[in-house]
Amino acid sequence: MRQETNEQQIVEAVLNGRSEGQEAKVCRYAERVFAMVVRQVPDVMDAQELTQDTFLRAFSHIGSYDASKALLSTWLCRIAYRLTLDFLKRRRPVIVSIENSQEWQRDISDEQLEAELSTGREERIEQLMEVVDDLPDDERMLLTMYYFEDRPLTEIAYITGIDAKALANRLYRTRKKLCKELRDKS
Repeated sequence: MRQETNEQQIVEAVLNGRSEGQEAKVCRYAERVFAMVVRQVPDVMDAQELTQDTFLRAFSHIGSYDASKALLSTWLCRIAYRLTLDFLKRRRPVIVSIENSQEWQRDISDEQLEAELSTGREERIEQLMEVVDDLPDDERMLLTMYYFEDRPLTEIAYITGIDAKALANRLYRTRKKLCKELRDKS
């Protein structure tokens, strides 16, 4: 199948059981799916397996793909997101959220958040990465998709199945939690 094959041609080829459609789909999107998964799952072998599982699930459910709702790559990331969260829930111990604490809920302006979280000092960046690693899986994945992958909230909403406005609120709350944790480490 030619490199410039469009998404609809790939979907049709997979629907018709043609191996070149599956090959084109994997070649075009595997790197993006793997990059999303490996940011959440530190073991490369687990990330590769989750990526493979994503494509197997996509091949078996290709009939449910709706091009009017999302790009094929976004649909694949939605599958990867769900598989990765399930994997992490099985593997990771339960973390008590600091949302139960009332102190983080005091109002912090966007400017204060940006100043606190965007400092370029190397030690501060290391602290930030530690705090991010300690977040619950869904919050860490939200930050990853929004900041590291530069995905718009509408695309993240499709991937996660959560309303974009609710995601914006969750992103704000998560940033406030990060800010509080960083202050506590200082």
